[in-house]
Amino acid sequence: MYDQQKALCPDPEIAQAVYRISEDNIHSKDAEQLLRELSDVLQNITGDSGRNSFDIEDMNDPRALFVIARNRMGEAVGCGAIRQMNQNVAEVKRMYAKFQAKGIGTEILSYLEEHAGILGFLAIRLETRIINEGAVAFYEKRGYKRIENYGKYYNNDKAICFQKHL
Repeated sequence: MYDQQKALCPDPEIAQAVYRISEDNIHSKDAEQLLRELSDVLQNITGDSGRNSFDIEDMNDPRALFVIARNRMGEAVGCGAIRQMNQNVAEVKRMYAKFQAKGIGTEILSYLEEHAGILGFLAIRLETRIINEGAVAFYEKRGYKRIENYGKYYNNDKAICFQKHL
């Protein structure tokens, strides 16, 4: 089982990497590995892997996007996705950075926000768990505002939803 708390980024090349974010196939080996790691991390933090909150078929939509972050050495170090909620709103899904405090998550989120705007979305929403304090702080620091829980999270007191206007 992958433990993000023990992922201390021992290689100085990784720690000082310049990240390249690019669209990738959600069925690639790297994507599958990153998504497994994310599910393990979420299971450890929240007690729920989050697998049931992501439909891989959503990535077939022309306004959906799945990306992988790679370091200088080409190693996959993070991922993220957006899916269409409605004509004007995208939803961030499966955000993951293998190493904390290295800028990976910020780069992925910035890429997703930029491309959501290019795809014609006016806002981005997302859900995380209240107990996932690191994620809550991450999104708040990047301008996301808490909104009423939506969709399947509506009456879920463990969930917290955010939105950012593009």
